Formats: sequence, structure tokens, C-alpha cells
Amino acid sequence: MTSENVSATTAGPSEEHDLRPLRVAIVGAGPAGIYAADALMKSDYNIAGNGVSVDLFERMPAPFGLIRYGVAPDHPRIKGIITALHKVLDKPQVRLLGNIDYGTDITLDDMRRFYDAVIFSTGANADRNLNIPGIDLDGSYGAADFVSWYDGHPDVPRTWPLNAEKVAVLGVGNVALDVARVLAKTGDELLPTEIPANVYEGLKTNKATEVHVFGRRGPAQAKFTPLELRELDHSTNIEVIVAPEDIDYDEGSEAARRGSKQVDMVANTLQDWAIRDVGNRPHKLFLHFFESPTEILGENGKVTGLRTERTELDGTGNVKGTGKYNDWDVQAVYRAVGYLSKNIAQLPFDDQAGTIPNEAGRVLESANSHTTVPATYVTGWIKRGPVGLIGHTKGDANETVANLLEDAPNFTAAPEPTEQAVTDFLESKKVPFTTWDGWYRLDAHERSLGETEGRERIKVVERDQMVEASQE
Repeated sequence: MTSENVSATTAGPSEEHDLRPLRVAIVGAGPAGIYAADALMKSDYNIAGNGVSVDLFERMPAPFGLIRYGVAPDHPRIKGIITALHKVLDKPQVRLLGNIDYGTDITLDDMRRFYDAVIFSTGANADRNLNIPGIDLDGSYGAADFVSWYDGHPDVPRTWPLNAEKVAVLGVGNVALDVARVLAKTGDELLPTEIPANVYEGLKTNKATEVHVFGRRGPAQAKFTPLELRELDHSTNIEVIVAPEDIDYDEGSEAARRGSKQVDMVANTLQDWAIRDVGNRPHKLFLHFFESPTEILGENGKVTGLRTERTELDGTGNVKGTGKYNDWDVQAVYRAVGYLSKNIAQLPFDDQAGTIPNEAGRVLESANSHTTVPATYVTGWIKRGPVGLIGHTKGDANETVANLLEDAPNFTAAPEPTEQAVTDFLESKKVPFTTWDGWYRLDAHERSLGETEGRERIKVVERDQMVEASQE
């Protein structure tokens, strides 16, 4: 069944379900989980059948996942997606239960008592490893950790070392651009955003005046989106510099440009920057291509430089090493080479792929098995890996939900399928959970904090303060 067929699914579950809605738990209230709830709400089973009742479980006290804790604060356009997600969570059949740690506060066995099916949409929030010498030196950081800090995540330290005057960022995706842009901007430039006070105080002390972004391949292989790339040049403090010798295309690269308008737009922007005169903005942001990181250099346990091998195109759009090495004078290195999902209690995990083994969203017993785990599903990055934009998770959700509804006649009915049973369980464990009404209270509180400073909002960082602001 394809993702487009969700609304065509009319099969009902077994007779035990006939007089009540289908109960579904979704673990993870980021875009992937909310899109899955939306697909369930739009299904024929909900509209014309017995109905569907959804509980979204979220580890954080607030919903929205990486939109709240993974998007740079100077990108309010992307945060606008929250408006669409609001409409889903406003539906009476959808309930948010926040500040609940799956595996600790509630387990899969617990959920089997209350729900006919469970969907996991826990995403990816750890840094993928980069296995080169020096990666563990003081001054070598994962981009995901830095993003969590500047986005005010409650579970990371409140300070960040920003003593390096010259910084390297490894990777040519949008996360690398976000990290490089935040490092190259001034604290005052970012103050009008929602950054909390501790982040502003940290960024005010940032000593970086040179940021170097390194890509192993060429301009046609960069994973930037055109809009994100062009935004780099909007700051009055950042001079974006591309070396003319890094503008190179082979047959594979030209084919990529012809085949994708976005690839061509990125290549054209980089070309324009390479041929223009370098201006006099105080902070320099260099975009380097054909430089493959081979070692982080250090002395006394601290980063003192980066070594790269110059590469060249091989005709297919891939590159090969030239045996020529360059050493770069930097005092900090951020790796933005991809996110990684963490394994989830009571579920199989494919360490190689960083996903829960699945077949079109149906969880499998192992990576090498074709036997499904009954009534258990995945969607989003935990399903397909941390690639693609936020909007791509809609297709994931539609496919997963279509298969869930197709399987519904074979579900074992949950023995305690009421909302109150879940609430009683959480209260018996003294879990201070938050709700969708609580999010509205937290949202109003953050906006009121911003209003006193002429800003749209100021994000609350401390978990207990978030929970307190969410209470009636």
C-alpha cells in the first residue's frame, strides 16, 4: 500500500474494538510523530469508521522536537512549520503527554496495556562519529551538542567554550551552515531571536573571527539548500569567501546540475561568490571544497590545527585523494557530518544504519529478519535514517499509518484502552507530565518574557521551570 492510499483504508480492527476508537501511542512529538497523528486523523478509519484516539509521548516538557531544539534561532521561517503542527495537536482526539522519558517513566510493555498499536518517531539527536586522529582532543566538538546549547536544550551544559579565534566546521549540509553562521555572527546580531540569556552571554564572549567550512567533494555535491546558503551573505558582519580554484565540475557534477534545480542554484551562488572581490566585513567565513579532513592536530591535549588532503573529481562526481596535504591554523573543530539515532529500550536496533529495522514502517525482529513485531511501527529518522528535510517525514508518516491501519484487524485489543487509565498510571508513578494546554501556558510565558525586551519570545531553558510554567 502506498502513502497516497491512507485515506482509502477502511478496514476495521477485531470485534473487541468495535465499540471504541482505535488507541494509538506515538513516542516522540516532533514533526515526524505529529505528521503520523495527522495521517491517522485524516484516515477514513477515523472519519468514517470507529475513530482513532492518539496519545503523543514526548521526553521534553514542550513538543516540536528538532524544530524547537535543532533549528537555528535566526531561522524563524522554518519555525513557522509549528503553525501547521498546532492544528494537529489542537484536535480533540490527539493528546500530548510531555516530560515523559520512554523506557524509564513508561515502557513498551506498559503501553501494550493501554494502546492497540505504538509508533516510534524518536528521531536522531546525537552526532555521527568521525574516525580520524585527534577527534577526541579538547576543542573538538559535535555539531549536535553545540546546536542543543544555542537552542536552549535543558539537558546540556549552560555554557559553551568560545575561545577560538579560528574555527573549522566539517561538513557541507545545512547543519554545518547553521553552526558556521552562529559562530560567525555576533551575540548582538542573535539577540533579537528567542535565545535565552545564558546563550546570549556566551555568544557575546565568542572570539571567532574566522570560520572555515570544509567539504570533501565539490560545489555540485554540497548538501546545502539554496536559501540557507544565500542567507550566509545577509549578515553585515560576515564576509563569505570561496576560492576560485574550488569551482570545478566533472561530467558527473554537470549531470547533477542538469538533474536538480537546487544543485544548480547552489553551484551558481558559489560561483558568484568565487569571482567577486573580497569585502571588508569583520568576520570571514570561508567555504572550502575538495579538502578531506584527515587529522585534527593538537598539543597538550588541545586542538591546534586541522590537516586535510586535497581531493579531485574522478569524472563521476566522486573524488579521489591527490596525496597533497594542507594544515589549517584553527583552535576548534566542529564536526557536522550527520546525526545518529540512539537505540530504544525493548526494540531491535541496527547499529550500522542507526535505525530500527523495519519494512515500510513495520518494525522487524532484527535487521536480518522479515518477521514483524506485532502492532509496532516507526516513522521519521528512526525509520529511514537522518537524511532529508522536515517535510520528507510526511511521506514516511503516510506509509507507516497506511500499514498500521491495514494491520488493525489483527491487533490484540489493549486491556485498558482509556485515556484515564494512562493518566492514572503516570500519576501513580509520580511523573510530572505536561499537556497540550500546558504548552499554551508555556508559550504565553515565553512570549511575556520576550515582550519586556521587545522580542517575540525568550526560550525557557530549565526543565523544572518549563514544567512549572506549563501547570495551571
